[in-house]
Amino acid sequence: MVLSDIVQTLSEIRAMLDVRGIHPRHRFGQNFLHDHNQIRRIIARAGVKRGDCVLEVGPGTGALTEALVEVGANIVACEIDRDMAAILTERVIDRAPNQVSLIVADCLDGKHKLSAELMAEIERRFEGKPFRLVANLPYQAATPLIILLMTTRRDCIGQYATIQREVAQRLVASPRSGDYGPLSILSHLLSRTEIFAELPPSCFWPSPEVTSSMIAIEQLEQPPTFDVAALSVFMQTLFTKRRKQLGSILGRDGTWPIGIEPSMRPEELSPEQVVELMHAR
Repeated sequence: MVLSDIVQTLSEIRAMLDVRGIHPRHRFGQNFLHDHNQIRRIIARAGVKRGDCVLEVGPGTGALTEALVEVGANIVACEIDRDMAAILTERVIDRAPNQVSLIVADCLDGKHKLSAELMAEIERRFEGKPFRLVANLPYQAATPLIILLMTTRRDCIGQYATIQREVAQRLVASPRSGDYGPLSILSHLLSRTEIFAELPPSCFWPSPEVTSSMIAIEQLEQPPTFDVAALSVFMQTLFTKRRKQLGSILGRDGTWPIGIEPSMRPEELSPEQVVELMHAR
């Protein structure tokens, strides 16, 4: 059986919801990925093999989950919607209880912490083994979740996700571009990041109003030599006033690193220069 034979079709997804009298909820960012080619693409890019640990956030009806089960992954799925969780339990959990566990909860505790339920299940199921995020992420959860996994979970060795193209462009942006900011800097300093596919709205149901991207964020082998939390705070200071000169933001007194002038603006600094400036100030 090839992977495309087990991936849910759009008509199947619609029927599962219709029979229960439910519909996709905008407040949960539910736009279900039903394109078989794209589901195959994200699993292939993530390189998931039998026995690999995978976190999936926002599984919905389980189209991607079923494909991950088929390749033999060990999965923690986190779903906020109890109706979708019931469908996932019936279609996937009951059929493959040894491969999948389900957390019915928000993946986040606010914007600055992963939920306690999710962290506890990751520890229980993965037993300290490295894991990958493979997911069609709800748009509103994507940015804080990506940042938290990138900055607080060294055991998350890769993130492979569909996200809003605007967020993907911020992740890979270069200095002096309009998309460049704290997310770009963290991504550059902590990972190898690549946009590997662009997805039109027709790949999802209901179709979103924006184009999506598939992103690969692969953790660097060497841990950072700087304080990530301190850098995040420092960048907030810089980029909330990104159009002002550095001297106006930080004061012009004191020593400035070579190559950095008080007349420069935050968006002109390379990621390495931001770290250097933090240590100097």
